[in-house]
Amino acid sequence: MEKLALLVTLQAKSGKEKDVEAFLKGGLELAQQEPKTNHWFAFKTTDGKYGIFDTFDDESGRDAHLTGKIAEAPKAKSDELFSAAPKIEKVELIAMKEVEHHNV
Repeated sequence: MEKLALLVTLQAKSGKEKDVEAFLKGGLELAQQEPKTNHWFAFKTTDGKYGIFDTFDDESGRDAHLTGKIAEAPKAKSDELFSAAPKIEKVELIAMKEVEHHNV
């Protein structure tokens, strides 16, 4: 089970919501290149609020993510797309439901 995660929250500038969504969708390719990133989710909530949630087995995976290309992307676009700097929180997972897939 993954033990660690990151929760990144982003606030889009007014009128930049579609650009933020395209930017986040593009992040999937970078996440797929990271062998120590187990799960990567980009999501939106309400009123231009967006987020990223990633899971990792250990601190080395999370550190690799935080120092890799994918972590630099929001910082590089911050002034253009976001009304505030991305907020990055380190998370410790305490419970998780695993989905078992059965072949029928």
